[in-house]
Amino acid sequence: MATPAAHGTPDVPLLVVRGESAFEAEPDLARIGIGVTARGRDRRTTLDDLTRRNTEVLELVRSYGEAVTDLSTGAVSVTPELTGHGRGERVRSHHGRVHITAELTDFTALGELTTRLADLDLTRVDGPWWELRPDSPAHREVRQRAVRDAVRRAHEYAEALGTSVAALIELADLGTESMAGRPRPGFGRRAFRMSAAATEDAPPEPLDLEPQRIRLRAEVKAQFTMVPPHL
Repeated sequence: MATPAAHGTPDVPLLVVRGESAFEAEPDLARIGIGVTARGRDRRTTLDDLTRRNTEVLELVRSYGEAVTDLSTGAVSVTPELTGHGRGERVRSHHGRVHITAELTDFTALGELTTRLADLDLTRVDGPWWELRPDSPAHREVRQRAVRDAVRRAHEYAEALGTSVAALIELADLGTESMAGRPRPGFGRRAFRMSAAATEDAPPEPLDLEPQRIRLRAEVKAQFTMVPPHL
C-alpha cells in the first residue's frame, strides 16, 4: 500500500485528531524551604551564630530519618550593613543567611517538622510545595488516557462519515503538564506567631497540613487513514 500524502488522497483519506486528558492525583512528595538567619555587630560572632543555628536545623531534619528523602543547602551569604550617615564607610552590623531545602514523603511528619522548625530562633519556613515523583504511575496514566481519547475521537469521526479507521500513521506527544500545589501565603509568618506563643516546656501543636492534589494534563496528535467513505 502506498504511503498516503501529507493531506491524504481520495483513495487513502487522512484523519488527524487530538487526544487530551486531565485529572488530579495525590502528591507523593512535599518540599519545604528553611531560612536560617543570624545578625550581629561582629562578623565572627555572626558566623558562629549562623553555624550553630544551621547545625541545629540540619540535626532536627535528619532526626526524621526515612521520612526525609532529600536535604540540601542552597545559598549562603554573610553581608555587612554599612551606616547610612557620616563620612567614610563604617560597618554597623553583619547579616548571615542560609537556605535549606527538605523533601519529605511522610506528610504526618511534615506537619510536626515544620512546626518544630518554625519554633527555632530566627528560622523561617516556606511551603510546602506538593509534587509527584518523576516515576509516578500518574504520569503514565495521563498520557495513556490522552492516547485513548485520540483513538476514540478518530472512531467517532469515521463513524460520522459512515466508514472506519484503517491504520495509525503517526502519534505525536504534544506535551504534559503537572501543576503542583502552591504554598499557602504567609505560612512562615503564621508559624513564627505560633512560636512566640509557645513555651519552652510546651512545644507548639503540630500543624495539620492537608496535601493539595496535583492536576495533570497531557495532549497528543494522531494521524489515521480511513477506509474511503461513500459520500
